Amino acid sequence: MELPKIQSASLVVLPTISHIFTTRNGGVSEKEYASLNCSRFSGDNLSHVEQNHQRVIHAIGSKKLINLKQVHSNTVITIDCTWTGREVVEGDGLVTANPNLALAVVVADCAPVLFADSENGVIGAAHAGWRGALSGIVDNVVNRMCALGAERRSIVAAVGPSIQQTSYEVGEEFMEYFLGSGDHQNKQYFHIDDTGIYFDLPGYIVKRMTAQGITQIDRLLYDTYSMEQEFFSYRRSCKRGETNYGRQVGAISLCE
Repeated sequence: MELPKIQSASLVVLPTISHIFTTRNGGVSEKEYASLNCSRFSGDNLSHVEQNHQRVIHAIGSKKLINLKQVHSNTVITIDCTWTGREVVEGDGLVTANPNLALAVVVADCAPVLFADSENGVIGAAHAGWRGALSGIVDNVVNRMCALGAERRSIVAAVGPSIQQTSYEVGEEFMEYFLGSGDHQNKQYFHIDDTGIYFDLPGYIVKRMTAQGITQIDRLLYDTYSMEQEFFSYRRSCKRGETNYGRQVGAISLCE
């Protein structure tokens, strides 16, 4: 059975680029991890996670799936052919100019952001929650891609399925912290009404990329929180008192 997948219309047309955003479906994990949990650090049976990774590798047409131990940082790692995909290295962004390495980020409400410069043969991926986005994870991925030979004018980016503003209620302290940390124009990413304060994480990520000179950006409007049959959600699990949850993956690869 073909793995259920979501793709960006902007990335799928690029030559030598393969990518995928998975759903929670099509894997072998069980119970709260059912079924395509792709996180090695979630507490799931590692044999199940490995089988799920193999399904993603097959779907994207790559040889290896490389992901980091994500810590909501702005740290970016350059990946080469010596990586196996089983390293325990902390970071939230990956870049490479090597073919057949699928750069992967695992998410459950945070945004998976994929980058491709097919003209110069450089790709990147970022795990962008609010902490990473605010501290510059997408900025750092773009800069590191350019260090490998990419050009901003030719980078295409896609913000994959993540929590959307209508589901992302935050407190006043969060908003004050966010606004106090920098540009007061960030207020446009908060919606306030009688029911609460709601933050537009994908919109803010798009703003950070635009500020970096990236003009070709595809924002996918899938809401991981409300679409329970399709996606894992950290926030949904927490509200139910569930301590364990799976993660879907966004992955991108250069093809030979």
